[in-house]
Amino acid sequence: MSNIVTTATAANGPDAQAPAASGAGASRTPGRRRRRPKHIWSYILVAIVLFFYLFPLAFLVNTALKSSAEFAADPVGLVTSPHFENFVIAWQKGNFGAYILNSILYTAVAAGIGTFIGLALAFPVSRGYIKGSAWWTVLFVVVLFLPNALITQFQLLLRLQLYDTQLGYILIMSAGVGVGPLLMNGFIKSIPTELDEAAALDGVGYWRYLVSFVVPLTRPALATVFILQAIWVWNEIILATILLPDQTKSPLTLGLFNFQGTYSNQWTLLAAATMLVAAPLIVAYLFLQRYLVNGVVGGAVKG
Repeated sequence: MSNIVTTATAANGPDAQAPAASGAGASRTPGRRRRRPKHIWSYILVAIVLFFYLFPLAFLVNTALKSSAEFAADPVGLVTSPHFENFVIAWQKGNFGAYILNSILYTAVAAGIGTFIGLALAFPVSRGYIKGSAWWTVLFVVVLFLPNALITQFQLLLRLQLYDTQLGYILIMSAGVGVGPLLMNGFIKSIPTELDEAAALDGVGYWRYLVSFVVPLTRPALATVFILQAIWVWNEIILATILLPDQTKSPLTLGLFNFQGTYSNQWTLLAAATMLVAAPLIVAYLFLQRYLVNGVVGGAVKG
């Protein structure tokens, strides 16, 4: 009797399961088909955004590779015979060699000091080691919306006898911490407080603990803050114009501004000079973009 039931079940099993399987497949197929249009529109939106970002850069490169006669004949047409010597001529006439050394000095030192200041501000606030930590966090946000105090900074450097000096300019640029304390605040909260207590029991001092323990644990956030600070210092021109009247101390952006005033009617050389100024940041971003994304996303999630 049991053999008959088993045989019947075996015989009816595939037939009974086939409609269910086909029904499940049929129910999944429309769902997949419904998701495809959403993915297509997402790709279209990304393509549109990329176009608006990349088109000005492509147009600048196309202009920089043209000769003056070719640009006058067809300003928006594609280049037919590239003139790479435009970059060499712009580099020599604009004296960008000296300017780029100044920019590297200002960017490396000011961004490094500003990053450490952001860490030193964020650590006690995130840990609650000072009174009113919540208000300090609010202050970090409010500072982002305040205008730059140009007159105060000018008077400060003037009275400290640091006006028109590289040291004074670096100190002013280092003080602009921007969004650094906020990012560091969110990232430091992910570090267990038990580590602070263990270090204190072992006799580790405050600054030693900050440098030896906190810095290695917050490298993604530190890299992000440094990149954002470096971009701001590299592109700064207003403070450089006011605080550095001596052209031998000018950064690269101010050198480009002076070059534009001299060769404003030579669009091909001006485009080549603009590319020379923007190229270091573009190359740096291509290599460091993963640190920027990890730091921002990690700080937002952990904060």
